[in-house]
Amino acid sequence: MPYRLSVLDQSPIEEGLTASDAIRNTIDLAQTCDALGYHRYWLAEHHASPGLAGCAPEVLIGPVALATQRIRIGSGGVMLPHYSPFKVAEAFKLLAAMAPGRIDLGIGRAPGTDQRTAYALQRDRSRRMPLDDFPGNLAEVLAYLGDGLPDDHPFAPLKSTLPKGGGDIEPWLLGSSVESAAWAAEAGLPYCIADFINSDGVPQAEIYKRNFRPSRWLHAPYLTVATWAIAAPTRAEAELLALPARMMFHHLVRNELIQVPSVETAKAWAATHADAPQRTRRSVLGAPAEVRAEIDAVAALYGADEMMLVNIMPDHAARRRSYALLAAEYGLASAAQAA
Repeated sequence: MPYRLSVLDQSPIEEGLTASDAIRNTIDLAQTCDALGYHRYWLAEHHASPGLAGCAPEVLIGPVALATQRIRIGSGGVMLPHYSPFKVAEAFKLLAAMAPGRIDLGIGRAPGTDQRTAYALQRDRSRRMPLDDFPGNLAEVLAYLGDGLPDDHPFAPLKSTLPKGGGDIEPWLLGSSVESAAWAAEAGLPYCIADFINSDGVPQAEIYKRNFRPSRWLHAPYLTVATWAIAAPTRAEAELLALPARMMFHHLVRNELIQVPSVETAKAWAATHADAPQRTRRSVLGAPAEVRAEIDAVAALYGADEMMLVNIMPDHAARRRSYALLAAEYGLASAAQAA
């Protein structure tokens, strides 16, 4: 296989259920993907959302890591503008101590929420935090995880206080913008493009690869593309399973946040909203062979080293089946055993 295959989980909350139910499903899906042979499993960060339970990946990574055996576990991602760089490094070094050699720190700049919630997340509310301090905060996190800050920096001694015993953490930069591509290249980090948010990300991939600088983290560019994908026995069923997310997106653009509706609810909604704006971002839907062919095409378009699959469905069994069908299509389990 020319690329690795991984999973991004947003911990969807089905209508009528709770975050507790969603987290149980997340742990179960992670265990399923571990057994199926996927390479890594990332947890997203979304705030103040009734439909997505993953508001704190740094909290969820530990239980998921302890419930799995082989698969890498990480954040997709930690939204750094909300947090102290030292606190992020400290939390992830502790996670690495729980699951040595298996922890990824995916870092993003986006707020993962609306402006009011982003402001509420700030420790200092005397002013809105500037976006232009992101490169400096990123460099500070990387210094704690890597070679340390300069000796004359006031925080330099803190590196020696970080939890030990977990080995190296793999840092990533996430994004869908030109800025994130440039920062990932300059820092010499692996880069994950959110194609499911911005399906016109090929220019970002080219900027990243063209400007990449080798670093202590990576000798050559490594690109992952996160793409929306649902597999089912038939394309018709996959299209039905995609309706709840379409209904959620329709409400989201109107600032109306809802839980993940059932397929029946979404089907009834679609019947009365035939003229509703369609999700313009890429959606890969169909039977396993169809989905693989489209994922192959997206990977080739970007020149991706890894594809990360993401979806939102109300039916947990259907989500499990989607990933199982694709694992079988790619022969992931046998490949993982061979490795």
